[in-house]
Parts: sequence; structure tokens; C-alpha cells
Amino acid sequence: MTLRTTIDFLLHDWLHTTGLTERTRFADHSRDTFDAVLDTCERIAREKYAPFNRVVDVQEPRTVTEADGSLRVVLPDATLEAHKAYAASGMLSAAQDYDVGGMQLPYSVEAAANAFFACASVSIGSGMLTTGNANLLMTHGTALQKEVFAKNEFSGRWAGTMCLSEPQAGSSLSDVATRAVPDGEGYENDPLGPRYRLKGNKMWISSGEHELTENIIHLVLAKIPDADGKLVPGTRGISLFIVPKKLVNTQGELTGVRNDVALAGLNHKLGWRGTTNTLLNFGEGKFPVPAGATTGVGLDGKGAGAVGYLVGQPGKGLACMFHMMNEARIGVGIAATMLGMAGYYASLDYARNRPQGRPMGAGGKDAAAPQVAIIEHADVKRMLLAQKTYCEGALALELYCARLVDEHHTAGGTVADDARLLLEVLTPIAKSWPSEWCLEANSLAIQVHGGYGYTRDFPVEQYWRDNRLNMIHEGTHGIQAMDLLGRKVLMEEGRGLQLLAARITATIAQAKAIPALVEHAAALGDALQQVASATQKAWSTGKPTDALANAVPYLQAFGHTVLAWMWLDVTTAALQLDPAQTQSATVGRVGAARFFFHYELPKIGAWLGVVASRDPTCAAFPVEAF
Repeated sequence: MTLRTTIDFLLHDWLHTTGLTERTRFADHSRDTFDAVLDTCERIAREKYAPFNRVVDVQEPRTVTEADGSLRVVLPDATLEAHKAYAASGMLSAAQDYDVGGMQLPYSVEAAANAFFACASVSIGSGMLTTGNANLLMTHGTALQKEVFAKNEFSGRWAGTMCLSEPQAGSSLSDVATRAVPDGEGYENDPLGPRYRLKGNKMWISSGEHELTENIIHLVLAKIPDADGKLVPGTRGISLFIVPKKLVNTQGELTGVRNDVALAGLNHKLGWRGTTNTLLNFGEGKFPVPAGATTGVGLDGKGAGAVGYLVGQPGKGLACMFHMMNEARIGVGIAATMLGMAGYYASLDYARNRPQGRPMGAGGKDAAAPQVAIIEHADVKRMLLAQKTYCEGALALELYCARLVDEHHTAGGTVADDARLLLEVLTPIAKSWPSEWCLEANSLAIQVHGGYGYTRDFPVEQYWRDNRLNMIHEGTHGIQAMDLLGRKVLMEEGRGLQLLAARITATIAQAKAIPALVEHAAALGDALQQVASATQKAWSTGKPTDALANAVPYLQAFGHTVLAWMWLDVTTAALQLDPAQTQSATVGRVGAARFFFHYELPKIGAWLGVVASRDPTCAAFPVEAF
């Protein structure tokens, strides 16, 4: 099976995406328009991305020092050409309304289309942050902020970032130290939004500096001091600001004034080398902005610090930013999935064409007998099956979550609200599970290649390096695990977990009617009971320190249970369409499901064991004993 045939099956035969065209928002679309979008993205990925994946890895971003002492980033020409092609495709605004230049595509189709770019070269990037930045402004920004900033990002004229982490804080957002102070008398009347001056440093900012677009729009978390000039502890004082690299007027035109945002340096990474990752200094005085040089409204500015425009209400920045972060987490899941898929396809091709060894049994030790392709060996099949189940199962999960986004936005009523809550529960899994297990798929792809896989003669080592980031960014495993066990399964009195259990139970009931799936249905039912029991026991003392000490094993077991559900549901759909298994794709899905239920799902017992017993081994281990 190719990636396209897999996507077509999941979108149309499993999720029945064409049915969305019965809704008003998608009424202009059809299977033909969805296919046309997929065709276009598949072609651009094949022509502009895949041939240059190694180029952008080897020719990683570098800086040159300009006459004014500032740093300029140099990228390969291929990156610019890929960006131009992606922007021209309309994918930056694919799911947006027609009146902002969008295509009003279902998010599930947009996500599937973006999968081609991630598979071809995740390192080049596809505009995920720009789209997420603009989407946030469309939800939380003023009318003029949408017009000036979001629309120019959707067009590809400007790019966008998210600036959360700081060198001293990392993922601990309550320790953010970047300050934002009102920019003089009358600052609140700036047409682009209440105007502030920011000072601080931000770290790990992807695409924080480049020349792919004429401007970069940073969304920056910063704290507004209280009346005494002190920063409010915790997250209550965090606000969100639009901080453009170059200042603009109310018509979206560049004013010719550079904002005080300076590149301090590049982070030189294990992977994703085609995308810049930066340390940015805000308001250090490298590019001081004179008073009155903002939107030209003649207000007296303090002239010190980077100019920023408040988004939403003061102190509510984190809630706004989570809109972008949750969207980004699905994007990270897709990226991790596609890197795993790229490695799977590469190792599958290698295994089919690499002769080595002879069959076991009679004649197996006859050196004169012809060699067989390594795909004939049972252990190589095991490694390929593991990759297939991890990657195709993860793709099903990501597209399922994307469909929940469509349901939440367009279904209305109880269906939309249920989709919202299910998405809350599944988002930590959608981000974390592929980033762990599709990375394992990349490791297995190297193993299939043997020694060759450890060299740069084959692409699988790069896929592993690129994928290793996905376990870290947009929230580490530990953060996702605490979010899941500490918040998501408890929210609204556990209704989200109940909704998920009901959907899994419905799939089990369907699968029981198919003889080939009866055993799997029973195993999934048992796994669901184990998760429910462990959840209850973890919280039986009512102490978060007890429950969350083993949050990551809980996340792993929960994720494996969800993936088993994905495989059972997908395979049920496949067998309903092809009960005699006349198609090799159906045989492949049935075999992959069998592998997951026999080799993977049983792992949850060990993970849930320490969760249910609230095992204190890790939490109680004395620091000095290390």
C-alpha cells in the first residue's frame, strides 16, 4: 500500500469524510475537490520537498553578521522554493472561510494533505506554526488584528511563531520573566491593540528568524507588572502579545522601522536541521524603536523595548496560547507519524530488495542455495509489522482527532460538545503516542537496514534524528501524562473518559459480529476495564502526588488501549467492505491488527500495575542515591 491509498481508505472508507459535504460549510465540496487537494499536495511534496530532504539536513541554517552587527540567517534555496510552492497551494488557509482567502476545507482533509509534506521532508516545514498563529488571531484577535496580521500570514506574505519558553524557565510557564509595560499615555488607543513594550528572552523558537517572508509575526507570552512594578507569581499575570519583526501600519504595510527583536543565535540540533531554531532577545536595544514610530497615531512612546500589541484580555494570555498549542500538538503527532511512515517505506523497500541468508529448515544451511530477500525472515517481518502497526495506527488516530475538530466546529448540539470533550481527552495521546512509537518505528527501520542503516548512505538515520524532537516539543511526555491523568480524565466529572469508553464499547460490539475479530474485541474490552480500574486506584487516596507519580506509564497504557481501538475499528471497516479478504490491503490490515493485539496490547499490564498500586519507587528515590 502507498501513503495515498492508506489516506484514501482512512478518509473515505473509514471516516466517511465525503459525508461532511452535506453540511452548509462544506457544501461546495465533493470527493473530487478533496482528491484534487490531495493530488496537489502530493505532487508539491514529491517535487519540492522530497528531493531536498538531505540537502536541508546537510546545509543547515547558518548566520552571517551584517554591518550593523545583527545576525542574518542563510538557508538553502530549496527551502525558499518549497515555501513558495506551499503558500501558493493555499494550504496555509485551507480550513478558513472564503472571505479570508480560505477554501473552507474540513480539517480532516487539511491534516491528511499536510501529511504528504511531513513524509517528504518534515525538516523543510509546511507552515504549521504560521497557520496556528493566524488561527489563534482569528479566534482571539480584534477585527483589525485579523485583517492586518492573520490575513497576511494566511497568504504566505508573512510567517508566524509562538514564543513561550525562556532559557531559565523551559516548560515552566509560571516562571516566565519577560515583561510588558504600557507604552506611554494613550497606549490603549492604538488601533492595532493596546500597545506595550516588551523586554525579555525567548528560547527554542522555531522559525524565529529567516528571510522566507517579508515579515515574521511573533506571538509572545509576557507578564504585565502590578501597580508596584512587580511581576505576579504563577500564570495569572501572563498575557499574550503580537510582536512583529518589522513594524506595520493599519493597512498591513511595512513602515520601514525594525522592531527591537534580535536574533541572539541558532540552536544546532540533532534533527529538523532545515528549520531554524532560535534564541530571541526582545527589547535589548539592538533595534531601538523611536517614539511615534509604531502605527503613526502620534502617541508618545517610551521608546524602550520591543513594541507589542495585546491579544485578548490582560492576564488571559495562556488560555489564548493553548488554542495554538492544542492545534500544534495534533500537528506534532502527524509529523511524528509521517517520519515513522517514511522510515517504514524505506525499510520495506530495502527488505524486499536485499538478498541475505537462506530459509530455515531443509536446505537452509546449503551455501550453494540461492539467497532470499531479508523480508522472508520472520524477525524482519516482525520489525516491519511493528512499524506498520505503529505508523498506520497513529495516522488513523490523527485523522480521527482531525475529524473530531470538524465535528466540534460544524456538527452543532450534543454531537459538537461530545467531540470537544473527546478531543480534550485524546489530544495528549495524539501528541505523545506517535512521538514515542513512531520513533521506535524509525529505530526498527535502521535495524532492518543493518549496518547500512547507521550510515548516511540511506535516509533512515535522518528520519530517526528528525523524529527524536517530537517527544520533546509542544509538551514532553511527562507534561502530556500529567495533563491526561491529572486533568483530562477527571474534567467534567469524568465525562470525557465515559464518552471514550462508550465509543470503544460500540466498536467492540461491532467487531464481535466478525469471527476474525472476536478475540481482539474481548482483549480490548479487558484492556478498557484495566484502564478504568487503574484510573480509580491511582486517585483512591485523593493525593495528586500519589496518582501522578506514575503518570507516564498510565499515558503509555492509555495510548496503547486507544491504538488497539483504532486498529479494531479500522479493521472492522475493512472487513465489512471486503469480508473474504480478497484485497492485499485488507489482509495487511487484519494481520497488522493481529500483531498489535498479540504483541503490543499485552504490555499495558505492566504499565498499569505500577499505576494501580501507586508504586512509590521513582517518587521516593532519594536524590543523593543517584
